[in-house]
Amino acid sequence: MRRILLAAEFVLLFVAGPVLLALHRASFPPLPLLWLIFAYCLVVLLRDPEFERKQLWNAAPLRRELPSILGLFLLGVALIGTLAAVLYRPLLFGLVRTHPLLWALIMVLYPVLSVYPQGVIYRVFVMHRYGKGKPGAIAILLSACSFALMHVVFRNPVALILTFAGGLLFAWRQARTQSLLVSSIEHSLYGCLLFTVGLGQFFYARSI
Repeated sequence: MRRILLAAEFVLLFVAGPVLLALHRASFPPLPLLWLIFAYCLVVLLRDPEFERKQLWNAAPLRRELPSILGLFLLGVALIGTLAAVLYRPLLFGLVRTHPLLWALIMVLYPVLSVYPQGVIYRVFVMHRYGKGKPGAIAILLSACSFALMHVVFRNPVALILTFAGGLLFAWRQARTQSLLVSSIEHSLYGCLLFTVGLGQFFYARSI
């Protein structure tokens, strides 16, 4: 019975919910909806005696992981920058050029208001609750798939492709470190990069 309930919960939260929102174009502001799901997931985690709460921060692995994070990020800058310059040249640095104050505000608030709640939902919650608490390949794949599918509400393939690739990286980092702080820092770097180079419009909506 527990497996059935968990399967139903996963389908409702991470498959049916995003797909229905995308198909019906309901007018929900995305951040409050994200925070609502975040609150549910956080409460469930904190009530679970098998959940190790230190995962929600755990700064210990940060120094060890920084060289790997920054090295991969430099490669990401080259790849994503090239993608933007070649395929979406009119968008290149568009937010920085036209709305520099909004860009600066996003750089500051995005990691706190969006990245960390997403990390709780799509990495810690999904990997612990449906991956049986084991940081293995199945848990990483579940995390990446659910993270990407959430972005179907933005109704464009760019968001899906980039978030699946990023989701694999961030879930792998979470599994490796058991630190949401570390995986959220990595997530924030790539998210801020997308908004900086001009691809942020594929991840932005006033309502979904």
